[in-house]
Amino acid sequence: MNTGLFQRPENGKYDVVIIGGAIMGSATAWFLTDLPDFQGRVLVVERDMTYQACSTAHTNSCIRQQFSNELNVRISQFAAEFITTLRERIGDNRVPDLAIQNYGYLYLADTDSFADVLRENQGVQRAAGAATELLTADEILARYPFYNMDDIVLGSINRKDEGYWDGGTVFEWWRRSARNRGVDYIQNEVVAITRNANGSKVDSITLATGEVIACGQVVNATGPRAAKTAAMAGVTLPVEPRKRFTWIFSAEHPLDQDLPLTIDPSGVHMRQDGPKTYLAGCPADPDPAVDPDDFHMDHNRWQNHVWPIIATRIPQFEALRVVTEWAGHYAYNTLDQNAILGPHPELGNFLFLNGFSGHGLQQSAAMGRGMAEWLTYGAFRSLDLSPFQYERIVENRPLVEKAVI
Repeated sequence: MNTGLFQRPENGKYDVVIIGGAIMGSATAWFLTDLPDFQGRVLVVERDMTYQACSTAHTNSCIRQQFSNELNVRISQFAAEFITTLRERIGDNRVPDLAIQNYGYLYLADTDSFADVLRENQGVQRAAGAATELLTADEILARYPFYNMDDIVLGSINRKDEGYWDGGTVFEWWRRSARNRGVDYIQNEVVAITRNANGSKVDSITLATGEVIACGQVVNATGPRAAKTAAMAGVTLPVEPRKRFTWIFSAEHPLDQDLPLTIDPSGVHMRQDGPKTYLAGCPADPDPAVDPDDFHMDHNRWQNHVWPIIATRIPQFEALRVVTEWAGHYAYNTLDQNAILGPHPELGNFLFLNGFSGHGLQQSAAMGRGMAEWLTYGAFRSLDLSPFQYERIVENRPLVEKAVI
């Protein structure tokens, strides 16, 4: 592991410096190495190469196509394709074959207004090629008789390329392959970003160990710390750490079929986790910005909120035992809970890869590819990701996505 001493390029300047080496930074680094037109040197600066405290390490590792925005649907479709062809794409026979556990997401609507949203969303999803179905309460019970459907008027589910996937393995191989292809990774922390004399571009970054590194382009891929990184460049970014809780639990009376990732109208979600275990998650309440190093669990949240909701929705889950639990962070975009991607309009070599608000793992393939394309060509080529650009932040123009968990 390189902790600060590294072999600089002959001209002393990296073409691309990526701040943050978790899944977004590593996806970008790998896709850069996969573009034949990119011939530059890349440096990834990661503050902790154990990755124990990053959002990637605390994810629930799920993928869905049930979004209200067509672009978000297509982003997930590319992710599904990438996951299931990982060995071929990485080009290494040691890469395991991966699959998506397609138990699907099941959205439950307890009001007519939310049912109308599910109907509208399904239209968008089906037009993009997703296999989303709308189900009445009785139709849900015919497939999943363990639910209490007394308050439910409609549900939607998609069991094609929707469910759990092994995000950790994809992350590992992006990182390993990028390094094998010549990307430099160092464990260090960026403490300053310096602009040129007229302030029109970033000239260099300064590391905690004192080195000053000249750079052509800089990518902010620092997850919940993104606003702090942007502030070093004199840029305002509406991204903050929001705490999200996860519990793994077992049931005294387990279900005899897989539990879809069920989004209860309360906001609590739950899904199959292993052969005999389940996962549940929810936000804090209230849900303020927190310190990115705050991983304290609210133990009352399970006892007073989550467990009663689970037991009401699935009466068979009245007797549960928590196996393990953790708190992680959303890199929460306070404007619209969508990604912020691409260059700053006035500081063109400072690029954002931020604000995924819980969608980051499943969007990492398309976003890493898109960022690599912009760094190489100055444009998004495979998917037009321009709706995610920073200009909407300046204009206070939200990119609407109705299916945010």
